[in-house]
Amino acid sequence: MSNKLVLIDGNSVIYRAFFALPLLNNNKGVYTNAVYGFTNMLLKIIEDEQPTHMLIAFDAGKTTFRHDTYNAYKGGRQKTPPELSEQIPLLKELLDAFQIAYYQLDLYEADDIIGTLSKLGEREEWNVSVISGDKDLLQLVSDKVTVKLTKKGISDIEVYTPASMQEKMAIAPEQIIDLKALMGDNSDNIPGVPGIGEKTATKLLTQFQTVDNVYEHLDEVSGKKVNENLRNYQDQAFMSKQLVIIDRDSPIEVSLADVTYTGYPQTEVSAMFKDLGFQSLLTRIGDESEETGDNRDELKPIDYTIADTVTNDMLGDETALVLEMLDDNYHYGSIEGIGIVNQTAAYFIPAETAITSSAFKAWAEDRHQAKIVFDAKKTLVTLLNRGIHIQGIVFDMLLTSYLLNPAENNHDIPMIAHRMGVTDVLFDEEVYGKGAKRQVPEQQILSEHIARKTRSLFQLSDKMEEQLKANEQFNLLKELELPLALILAEMEHTGVQVDTERLQQMGSDLKQRLSELETEIHTLAGETFNINSPKQLGPILFEKLGLPVIKKTKTGYSTAAGVLEQLQHEHEIIPKLLLYRQLDKLQSTYITGLQKVVDPDTRKIHTRFNQALTQTGRLSSVEPNLQNIPIRLEEGRKIRQAFVPSKQDWIMFAADYSQIELRVLAHIAGDDKLVEAFTDNLDIHTQTAMDVFHVDKDDVTANMRRQAKAVNFGIVYGISDFGLSQNLGIPRKEAKAFIDRYFASYPDVKTYMDDIVQEAKHQGYVTTLMKRRRYLPDITSRNFNQRSFAERTAMNTPIQGSAADIIKKAMIDLHEALRDAKLEARMLMQVHDELILEAPKEEIEQLKEIVPATMTKTVNLSVPLEVDYEYGDSWFEAK
Repeated sequence: MSNKLVLIDGNSVIYRAFFALPLLNNNKGVYTNAVYGFTNMLLKIIEDEQPTHMLIAFDAGKTTFRHDTYNAYKGGRQKTPPELSEQIPLLKELLDAFQIAYYQLDLYEADDIIGTLSKLGEREEWNVSVISGDKDLLQLVSDKVTVKLTKKGISDIEVYTPASMQEKMAIAPEQIIDLKALMGDNSDNIPGVPGIGEKTATKLLTQFQTVDNVYEHLDEVSGKKVNENLRNYQDQAFMSKQLVIIDRDSPIEVSLADVTYTGYPQTEVSAMFKDLGFQSLLTRIGDESEETGDNRDELKPIDYTIADTVTNDMLGDETALVLEMLDDNYHYGSIEGIGIVNQTAAYFIPAETAITSSAFKAWAEDRHQAKIVFDAKKTLVTLLNRGIHIQGIVFDMLLTSYLLNPAENNHDIPMIAHRMGVTDVLFDEEVYGKGAKRQVPEQQILSEHIARKTRSLFQLSDKMEEQLKANEQFNLLKELELPLALILAEMEHTGVQVDTERLQQMGSDLKQRLSELETEIHTLAGETFNINSPKQLGPILFEKLGLPVIKKTKTGYSTAAGVLEQLQHEHEIIPKLLLYRQLDKLQSTYITGLQKVVDPDTRKIHTRFNQALTQTGRLSSVEPNLQNIPIRLEEGRKIRQAFVPSKQDWIMFAADYSQIELRVLAHIAGDDKLVEAFTDNLDIHTQTAMDVFHVDKDDVTANMRRQAKAVNFGIVYGISDFGLSQNLGIPRKEAKAFIDRYFASYPDVKTYMDDIVQEAKHQGYVTTLMKRRRYLPDITSRNFNQRSFAERTAMNTPIQGSAADIIKKAMIDLHEALRDAKLEARMLMQVHDELILEAPKEEIEQLKEIVPATMTKTVNLSVPLEVDYEYGDSWFEAK
């Protein structure tokens, strides 16, 4: 088999991947969109090219030998967004896992490295593939070198050979240098000859072949202005030519032998994917980790009893309890078995045996009998569904592990045990398999596995509590997270009533509205066509209606949302198309989607709150994701009409904190201006606009307030000038100036951010007001990008995390206040900074007093907390 050398322009491809995909974070808060896009492409390249040799080339820095020729070379390029630059080290880690060579050389560019290695490959008669987004590399094309350019983001690739270049561009590979010399290149700040574009340059090269020949026959060049510009800018043309030439003899210290590629180690790559959160890519590499399970014979024997009945001597104080379930949705999943471990013995109890046992029920509901569990919320909900209200839970291993290290993405018992040195327990995947292969083993294996897990829970609880105490986090578990878990369990078990008839009616109304829109669109188009077909829509818009073409794809015209948004003022059909798509998504994703998760018996939705997921401490929810119900469109907001009280003559009551994160920022930073604004109950966004733009209140425009609002909330989330420029649609330079003026107006905010970074460098983590920790191992990294990300995280985590802690405490305080007032009102949902309750109508006046009073007094800050509330016959009316 002949050798195949694949050379990838690392900077070009990851840059395109970054802008092709939306900003994505993994569960550690690290941006991964560029690495994800690059990896997707890399896997396809490996599959398609089958390389025997491979290298990723990177630029070494801003200064190259070309700057000696022209100091302004690449001078027009904006600074790389930090959200992208911090992903470069991640990419290199991933390449190490793939065992793919990468290289950079001081004073030289990736193009020069690629050019030199491709030349070496040609000499050896190897086939060479070059992948980039940079047309400069087309000068390398030959019978042995094929250049593949990314076009649409990174998914569309155009292949260039000598023949295809002649066909597509009417020039030969070596003429690329002359083409760029004449027309210049704005992206690299290569001047070329003013007034000469690609069409004119191609025409000149067709006639004269080279720039040198053009100037030798200058009198033959037609066109007075072109001739004049060529004469006036001759030196600039030849300088541009020097800048474009790729150095194919650069002094690289890597040989063809050094870039041998024999394939990637699946284990290492799989581990990296899991760490980055690239779950969708695991199947592409054939992750078969579930096939393990040969370690069973290596485990030390465990002494436990399979119990046919439950007796009182098996139960008692300080007992560990595990309910084993394979289904993640414990609201509907079955219990595979129950583990009980106390000071003297370990037991496996068949689920039905325990659930039907009066002794087990009496022990579980005895609040004086202390229970050690893995997941208190899951345990409580699962038993409530079976008529048992467990009480007396004093320790939750899941929550403890999460508090000790919120960056860890695996908090199950075997993983926690292995991290703490207990290795005689198998991982669940080794026992049950994974994915479609997951199944319950025979009872001996199942019972032993559950007994081992329960024993680990019992053995490690004291040690983990000691770690919490050492971290000053014991109260965070005992007074916040564990009480909250029990409240969340009751909320999940109660569920929220859904008016399915209303949902169905909404669905019918939406179908009718979609049908009307379809007719209007067809009328404007002058013909009927499939609106959801880009192949049919494209010609209608860009050929028949003559709208300007924004972007073309391999299959035709792009009709993506971004394209249509740019055209919405060009023709009245465009806003209708955008609305049609939004309503169609509402119909399919939310109207139909919500109906699928309604319990057929109770007609309620029983969501699951994720309490041990985010590093900031915020709650999220799944099946359904209540925090993702759309509210921008009126039709989206109306979906909340389907969330109704569960009893007749009851109402929905919603209360939410106003600008809680900004109030936390004012408190933590101690900035007098911010504190005064909130204390005086001023509109904070208007106040910020006044301070930043130096205008009076009456002179603050709507746009000024919008920009101030974006900066206020952006500061909380550690926004960069790039991020702000994207949010506001303004140049990065203007965004940076805005941020600088903000810090000048609120200097104590800047001082706080500087101080918290230094504190993080000293202790390796930051904390919230309630001692929640977030570890920042990269805060002292020598790598600038990794360190910068950690610094931004240090700034915003105490703000976001403290706000999350406050609403959690408010839930606990409100639960207690409702109980003390002997009200029937109960919490149903928590969505961001909002609490949704249901209650009898006669309790409204008491709720109007109790709810805001409790929520505003849950913590004492230097600024007042403000709570807004509404109520009505549905969640929609309560907002």
